[in-house]
Parts: sequence; structure tokens; C-alpha cells
Amino acid sequence: MFLFLTVLQAIVAAMLVGVILMQKSEGGGLGVGGSPSGMMSARGAADLLTRTTSVLAVLFVALSITLAVLAAAEGKVETIDQSLQRDTSAPISAPADDVPLVGDDPLAAAAAAAAEEAPAASSDSSIPLDQ
Repeated sequence: MFLFLTVLQAIVAAMLVGVILMQKSEGGGLGVGGSPSGMMSARGAADLLTRTTSVLAVLFVALSITLAVLAAAEGKVETIDQSLQRDTSAPISAPADDVPLVGDDPLAAAAAAAAEEAPAASSDSSIPLDQ
């Protein structure tokens, strides 16, 4: 039902755009020739397009309201979860590397490991940082 009304809404919208674009900017309608008193005269075309525009506009608004009501009723939640508890079933595992923790601080452990490797690297013929 919802899909059908959505497709119908798109068709009505396309027809509404087409009818509006066929009208003159002054509201004169198509301006197609014909007998002055006939249905498709300039005045008759303007009346027909104006009536068609109003009918399509009313249909478009009615379909919009109907679709909004259906969407609100379809997505309605029966109960609201007011608890603040999260699902903690999957614990986060620490990376399995050989850096020991220093006082439960992985950054301090990484700094200690880097400090141990730094003197060995400076014994090479590398350029000191102050030059």
C-alpha cells in the first residue's frame, strides 16, 4: 500500500509539474488557437489548466499527508528502552605485541621501549639532532 501510494505520488507530482509548465506566466494558459467559444480556445485552455492544477495540487497534498500518517504508524515503537546499559558481550582485546605495560599505561611502555632502542641507534654514524 505504501509503495503504491509513493508511486502514485510521483506520478501526480510529474503531472503537476507538466501542467504548471504548460501555463503562460501571465496565467493565460496554452494560448492555442481554435474557436473563441470552444473548449480549447485560449480562455478555455487557461480554465482547464487552472482547474487541473488545482485538482492535482489538492491530490498531491492529500497523498503527502496520507503517506506521512502511514510512515509514522509503520515506524511506531511499542516500548521505549529507558536503560542506559550497553551491550558489553564482546570485550576489547589488547594487541598481542611484546611491549610490557608500565603501570597499566601502554604509552609509557612504548616510550620506555623507544628509550631502550635509542642509545643503540645513536652508536652508528648518524647525525646528532642539534646540528
